[in-house]
Amino acid sequence: MARNKYPEQTLEQILSVSTVLFKEKGYEKTSIQDIIDKLGMSKGAIYHHFRSKEEILLAVMEKQFSYATQMFDNLINNTQAANSKEKLTKILEHIVADPKAHSIDSILITQIKNPQFVVTGIKNGVNKDAPSIAKIMLEGKEDGSINTDFPTECAEIFMLLVNIWINPILFEREHDDTVNRLRFLQQMMKGLGADIVSDQLINKLSEHYSDIGGYIQNE
Repeated sequence: MARNKYPEQTLEQILSVSTVLFKEKGYEKTSIQDIIDKLGMSKGAIYHHFRSKEEILLAVMEKQFSYATQMFDNLINNTQAANSKEKLTKILEHIVADPKAHSIDSILITQIKNPQFVVTGIKNGVNKDAPSIAKIMLEGKEDGSINTDFPTECAEIFMLLVNIWINPILFEREHDDTVNRLRFLQQMMKGLGADIVSDQLINKLSEHYSDIGGYIQNE
């Protein structure tokens, strides 16, 4: 068999088709054979890149995380604001409202109780996003808009709480319970000297979870 001259294009095709199938059929109901049939490739072409469906999901997740990181960097470089606190607030609101940043949330919702998924989310939040937030907080300390002596720790705890503790899917919470925790986060960050959780951010986050069916329903 001739060697594939464009392995990167093949990899991208596999991820794109897999993402569509995971959305349409659900991750659990999608088989490797479904992916093979949709692609029109040989089984060997798939297994050359991935050993299992789980590996494909991890690659889909990593691609999404990479997009989110790039978007975050672009927002940091291009967002105009009167001060650093306003800049960070605008960035957070934009991220929540960006549909592409949440394009695979319907897939991830089925994996929320997978320990590997949760740990990956924690690591990405703390290792990739928190340092950028901490940098803006440090700039805010210099311009007087943010007042914390622990920008790194403040940014890390914010990411842990907003990504994990706030998540109603992980803890099977109702809408009102989630909003209460967002309000608590707002007050906590304000008390730490980083008043970056706006009412608009709370509304956008609560609406996002509603849109993806993240709340348990009252009996």
